[in-house]
Amino acid sequence: MQFAVITPTHNRAAFLPEAVQSVRASVLAPLDAQYEHLILDNACTDDTAAYLGETAGWEGPPIRTWQHPGPERLLPGPARNQLIRQTDAQAWLVPLDDDDLLLQRCLYHYGAQIEANPGKQWLVADFLRVDEERRYLPGEDYYAWRFDTPADMLRAIFRAEHFIQGNVCYSRQLFDEVGGYDEQLRMAEDLDLYVRFLLAGHLPVICPHLSHLHRFHRANVSIGVDAEKHGADLRVIYDKYADQLKALGVEMG
Repeated sequence: MQFAVITPTHNRAAFLPEAVQSVRASVLAPLDAQYEHLILDNACTDDTAAYLGETAGWEGPPIRTWQHPGPERLLPGPARNQLIRQTDAQAWLVPLDDDDLLLQRCLYHYGAQIEANPGKQWLVADFLRVDEERRYLPGEDYYAWRFDTPADMLRAIFRAEHFIQGNVCYSRQLFDEVGGYDEQLRMAEDLDLYVRFLLAGHLPVICPHLSHLHRFHRANVSIGVDAEKHGADLRVIYDKYADQLKALGVEMG
């Protein structure tokens, strides 16, 4: 079993080393599995390039890096697609933001659930929120819901009752099947991908573990995304797949 952790980064030199070290702390034993970390320097103007240059000589699980020179950075969709195109066709993909921290047994638990659920192509876990200094934020946990059908999950998504945020593992096979990340979307490209997983009939496995620590800080990409903005992003996604969603009885909330 092969995992590929996917991390595009832009000017997060203050946080990226901790994200990288969190991946390298992964313990997969006794699972027969390997992992690598793929990182894209997405037009960074801070010390990211120098830091990634240091990782080239490290022993242990591979860190593979690429650089997009800019001057404009890639949108999230093409940045992630560029990395995923470098992964093995049989890999399991785990997106990790450049300011978040993967938990030490996350990959092991994903692997155990993959073995326990043959044929399933994606998995969702809970995660915890922390502040800029990694202090736990009580009452801010994310918890995944269980649904009976893909249509039930889609209804909850488009009623703005449920969302998914970087707490997933999915197969390269499924990623290729639905066509990867939309390269035109400026926001919510991850949710757009998961909607296509569901439209293709794939309900996720809800895992009984925590995937990562999601860090809240002053430069979060999601700063300023309130209920109105989230609703507007949902409308863009709904309109893209309106015919398929309506055929399933899924309406925009």
